[in-house]
Amino acid sequence: MTVAERVTFSGHETFPFRYTWLKKAVDAVDADEYAFHADDAMVKLGVGKNMVASMRHWGMATGMLSEAPARRGSRIRPQRATDLGRRLFRDGGWDPFLEDPGTLWLLHWQLVSVPERATTWWWVFNQYPGMVFTRTDVQEALQTLVAQRGWTRATPASLKRDIDVFIRTYAPQRRRNVLLEDTLDCPLAELGVMRASSRQQNFALIRSDHESLPDEVFAYALADYLRRRPSQTQTVTLEDLAFGEGAPGRAFCLDEPGLLGRLDRLEAVTDSGVVFDETAGLKQIYVHQVPDPVTLLQQYYESRAAETRNRWSQARVRRAS
Repeated sequence: MTVAERVTFSGHETFPFRYTWLKKAVDAVDADEYAFHADDAMVKLGVGKNMVASMRHWGMATGMLSEAPARRGSRIRPQRATDLGRRLFRDGGWDPFLEDPGTLWLLHWQLVSVPERATTWWWVFNQYPGMVFTRTDVQEALQTLVAQRGWTRATPASLKRDIDVFIRTYAPQRRRNVLLEDTLDCPLAELGVMRASSRQQNFALIRSDHESLPDEVFAYALADYLRRRPSQTQTVTLEDLAFGEGAPGRAFCLDEPGLLGRLDRLEAVTDSGVVFDETAGLKQIYVHQVPDPVTLLQQYYESRAAETRNRWSQARVRRAS
């Protein structure tokens, strides 16, 4: 099991992130590194005080923001947009308004692939031994892990709140008699990786093909996974890719056909950098060269933009005729 140098079970102020938050966060820190600490932050960001803190948290947790060291004599750390954050959310970026399902899968990977960012998210998708669970199941397991690791800041109360936000990230809410703002689902609820029972007492991770997951985003996650592996082996088995800690097959809840289909297409997507092969019944990938993750995303978003331009062009031709 991965041993995290630090863990995060709080910071979201009990709010999952909303559709506009990550773009607002990137725009804000591009304009002012101390935007989240400014006296007028609530006015500029258009949210309440707790949501300002939550927006900052989710920017960091998804890797769209990074934190710089505090200046001498100050305890306040400035935030800056990461390269990926700018590429996605700046004006004219790849997908500033979260309209592409590929971006949602990318953000999901960003959350569940690093234990330090959003520990509950990482643990459930990488460590939980089953597919069905209750809030109590997760809390008891995490409390055991916390005791084993000596993570003193993780209290039962903070774990309970964190698990609730985790569930609300992926399971659409069906609540009555609450404010409209509190019923807004997190964008990641669209992914369909979690299903709740009718009374939201039991929850299940859903393994399927997840057709909305683009091959390029899967390859991005695979490249990220390969770079993080402790040993830079040239082969990785299908079992490791499907069930190994931090592996994209497990993180994306892919069933075997869904994983095999994407592995079969890897050679084309990675320009032969990674090739899937089955010899003598042994299914594995051969890593000739780990592809550049940013290049993979760029080719995906550029192809999507080209498809959009072609549709508009065809529509104009039909109208003209």
